[in-house]
Amino acid sequence: MADPQKHSVQRSLRDYARAEKLIPGATQLISRRPARMAYGVSPIYADHAKGSHFWDVDGNEYVDWISGILAIILGYADEVVDNAVKEQIGKGVTFSINNELELELAEELIRTIPSAEMVRYAKGGGDACTIAVRIARGATGRDKVLFCGYHGWHDWYIAANLLKDATLDEHLFPGIDPTGVPKALAGTIFPFRYGDLDMLEQRLEENKGEVACIIMEPLRSELPPEGFLEGVRQLADRYGVVLIFDEVSCGFRIALGGAQEYLGVTPDLSVFAKALSNGYSMGAVVGKRDVMEPASRMFISSTYWSDTIGIVAALTTIRELRRRGAVEHFFKAGRTIKQGLDEAIRDAGIPAHAFGLDCSPRFQFDIADPALHQKVSTLYVQEMCKRGIFSATYFTLNMAHTEEDISGTLAASKEVFGLIQNALERGHVDDLLEAELRTDTFRRMVR
Repeated sequence: MADPQKHSVQRSLRDYARAEKLIPGATQLISRRPARMAYGVSPIYADHAKGSHFWDVDGNEYVDWISGILAIILGYADEVVDNAVKEQIGKGVTFSINNELELELAEELIRTIPSAEMVRYAKGGGDACTIAVRIARGATGRDKVLFCGYHGWHDWYIAANLLKDATLDEHLFPGIDPTGVPKALAGTIFPFRYGDLDMLEQRLEENKGEVACIIMEPLRSELPPEGFLEGVRQLADRYGVVLIFDEVSCGFRIALGGAQEYLGVTPDLSVFAKALSNGYSMGAVVGKRDVMEPASRMFISSTYWSDTIGIVAALTTIRELRRRGAVEHFFKAGRTIKQGLDEAIRDAGIPAHAFGLDCSPRFQFDIADPALHQKVSTLYVQEMCKRGIFSATYFTLNMAHTEEDISGTLAASKEVFGLIQNALERGHVDDLLEAELRTDTFRRMVR
């Protein structure tokens, strides 16, 4: 465990001040904005990474429980994947014609994912979701979309906030301004609440004959209500609507075939990215032949969607996940974390509880006052960072996480829980805060 007294991120802070002058919003990804962690104490810029650890530009070492915003599934700088990529670089990356690796990955995805009969590629989750929606609209000849969850930054999705009520508040973050999104898209996309089949059916009935697809995250960290996904599947069939599972976040850790394999509900189309290629840029849209085949007559095209680096990285990652027994590792390690958190919470007497699927453990503070909850959450992240643990209140596992990483993290959590409980009892939480308060909103577009 790192010495909290010696922790400093001054170079990160200086770099961020430079970025605010050079880059709109200072980062390329909302989730990397330091306001999501504990600005002033959390690291902002990484120097290098290996396995389950990274080192920031100030020389601090961290056990990383966010795993590259879910993208790292085997571990940073995995030698098997990186060697496959290096070998491919020597053969060429992008060609004037196609490469057989495209076929090899397609066959691997079709063997692995229940909904996969045909495959299209992309470079990330946002554009893959956009491709899936385009295919669904083209296959059905309809325009409207029903959604549940987070599906990227593109116009078709952010158009939900062109309506009077901010419909993305419950699905992404509150406060998203649809500036730059064509106003003509208003009324083309509507949300429904997770677990609420009545609301979904009402949306389908209100827009009968106009809905192209239902796009949704099948789960995140907990199982869906009993019968919910089966009910969604039945409604999609009844109304002749394409069902799309966005598995960008949940894919591969719960099962190699994704949540659809684990839960036994097969969509028409599925979207995968992030962990698909262990940090290399890659995404895929897979689906049933009758829905995918019409895409051959749609203009969906990009030079870099078939670059061989992302493809060979994805192909190698899937095979290594299978060879190394990854899913078993994630469930076993996650159970250990949940049990350890429960014990640490109980010992500290702090108002909190651990929950989530074993492959996706997390905890939350049971504090009713929103302001105090925000302070305590910030204090936890702050103190864990000072002890060399980069973590929010959730844990994204990768294959490089060791028993030592887990035991060290639980020991740090126990210490920090005790510190927080003492501060709550004495009313001294504010006195311990060195960082700016964490925020999960987009209203503050810097930090």
